[in-house]
Amino acid sequence: MSMIEVSDLHKSFGRQQVLRGVNLTVEQGESMTVIGGSGSGKSVLLKHIIGLLFPDKGTVVVDGLKLNGLDQHGLNEARKKFGMLFQMAALFDSLSVWENVGFSLKQHTKLSAKEIRAVATEKLALVGLKGIEDKMPAELSGGMKKRVGLARAIAINPAIILYDEPTTGLDPISADAINDLIIDLRKKLGVTSVAITHDMHSAYKISDRIAMLYKGQILEVGTPDQIRQTADPIVRQFITGSAVGPITAD
Repeated sequence: MSMIEVSDLHKSFGRQQVLRGVNLTVEQGESMTVIGGSGSGKSVLLKHIIGLLFPDKGTVVVDGLKLNGLDQHGLNEARKKFGMLFQMAALFDSLSVWENVGFSLKQHTKLSAKEIRAVATEKLALVGLKGIEDKMPAELSGGMKKRVGLARAIAINPAIILYDEPTTGLDPISADAINDLIIDLRKKLGVTSVAITHDMHSAYKISDRIAMLYKGQILEVGTPDQIRQTADPIVRQFITGSAVGPITAD
């Protein structure tokens, strides 16, 4: 069963055409990773999937709902299906860890502060963090901030988790710990996952399938092994990180 269906998606900003007919299907419970260079349209695609942007042409269907056909109330309800880990964790500096984790619960539920703290404590334990509820973001390492951001993403028990460059800014060991956590949470929670990244180690490890986005179009979709063995010269150059090939450096 498809959880996300992106069909013939086009998006321009002024004269800049970013998405040029993207087609992508993500099955329920699947972990899909979209790879591609800077400026390839990965973040724009992610924002369409969560309903923060709307296409000039084409459709995005999430769990049977066509996002660009919903009113504001319908959009707000659809977005409750999502949790999102932002690139730099995007924690609120003035809020404690538990307040950050429980932020969406405070906004969208009638739970008391005590109940929200209890949920936050539970989700922090799921991401391997105990006893830090009252710390402030400034007291945390980069890896801990990512984990807190992930605890916040799962606080509302979403059906889908979106990961925006989940390993950016982390050392290799911390990055791999985040990869393991993504895999573990998917197994424990049964969520559908969509990540965007240019980190091939992460992409190979966390993905059921990988899609290559280049100049606003999906060039190839396959399992990690299929992508490793690709014959497409653009995909091969990107995954090997070679300076020689059809892709030119900015």
